[in-house]
Amino acid sequence: MKTDPIGALAAHFLTVSLLAVGGANAVLPEMHRQVVEQAGWMTDAQFSQTFAIAQAAPGPNVMVVTLIGWHVAGLVGALVATAAMCAPTCVLAYLVGGVWHRFRAARWRRVMQAALVPMTIGLIAASGVVLAQGAARGPGTLALTMASAAVLFFTRLSPLWVLAAGAALGALRLI
Repeated sequence: MKTDPIGALAAHFLTVSLLAVGGANAVLPEMHRQVVEQAGWMTDAQFSQTFAIAQAAPGPNVMVVTLIGWHVAGLVGALVATAAMCAPTCVLAYLVGGVWHRFRAARWRRVMQAALVPMTIGLIAASGVVLAQGAARGPGTLALTMASAAVLFFTRLSPLWVLAAGAALGALRLI
């Protein structure tokens, strides 16, 4: 028996939305696990390409969710996935925002805020690993992925130069 993709999209993104501390990019590994490994709606390469398209387009990073929904179930899938990802966090932000502001000088708030920073960085780093695995389809793309990560981690070079180098290598059909 085939499951309803609309209901499954809603359930996946409702759950993921509440874990998205740091934005949609922070939960990409979980999205990948659900969309690629569990549901089989996309391949690794399709997932990485969808992320790249979402990042290339102007707008919020949550656009990757919309594109996943579109891929799975067309316009209805895009709308359901986006609403499921955004609605719970909007409500939560509204409810917590008042409390957060009211206790701005409280020690527990400073501790919690300080703890969220490394957690968010770790989640986003894990997202990078998942995307790199999908993008590295052969020796050339693996080398480019590793070189790009090293340059961006160890230098202050603008990511635009790394992107331009990748585009040039692709245009020359070297990767």
